[in-house]
Amino acid sequence: MTAEDVGTTTADMTSVARATRFVAGLGRAPGEAGGDPAPKTALGVHLGIKAAARFKLGRPDLEGLTVAIQGLGGVGSHLARLLAGEGARLKVADVRADAVQRVCDELGARAVAAADVLAEDVDVLAPCALGSVLDARSIPRLRARIVAGAANNQLAHGQDGQSLLAAGILYAPDYVINAGGIISASREYQGGATEAQVLDDIGQIPLRLTEIFERARHENRTTNSVADQMARERLGRRPQKMVA
Repeated sequence: MTAEDVGTTTADMTSVARATRFVAGLGRAPGEAGGDPAPKTALGVHLGIKAAARFKLGRPDLEGLTVAIQGLGGVGSHLARLLAGEGARLKVADVRADAVQRVCDELGARAVAAADVLAEDVDVLAPCALGSVLDARSIPRLRARIVAGAANNQLAHGQDGQSLLAAGILYAPDYVINAGGIISASREYQGGATEAQVLDDIGQIPLRLTEIFERARHENRTTNSVADQMARERLGRRPQKMVA
């Protein structure tokens, strides 16, 4: 199954659907699951950031916290609005100057050079662009206390999670925190779900993250290794089903 990602839209998915039924992220009727998954991804990341802030910083909300967002595409821009709505102070970066200007004008965010955003002194770094941004060169530059964003494959290598742990940085595993979009797309593809059911599912993301954080702390392990193990454990308990 495929759905929107970087640079694609619901109109593109409609075109794809003419050639295959294995597609989601199409237009939907009011109240039905589906549509553009970007807002759902952003919602899950927003909830995940709140969970990380509670766990790491002991903060009940995001008021006054500084968040740097790398990437202001469909997900990053939606996330910026959600965070600003809760009183977070934003630093934003994107390779497209017009995208940065729009968010700064709308939300009062501060623009940061794309080359410098990872090193900003912030509470939370939210990578929302492309992957492999956390590696042996970038991690020593980080000044954030939490890394929690929407980008896929944020760690260049699995062992980079150990570097984050050693630096005292809480990492929200990407495929857990950014699951809102695929939750929406899968519910749409399966059919029969409502928007309310999708939102209920996305509401489980912070609970799953907190479970990962607590287990990682208890076992003195990286959050990414714990998430991988938990995923394998859950998959091992479920019967495999092939879709023709």
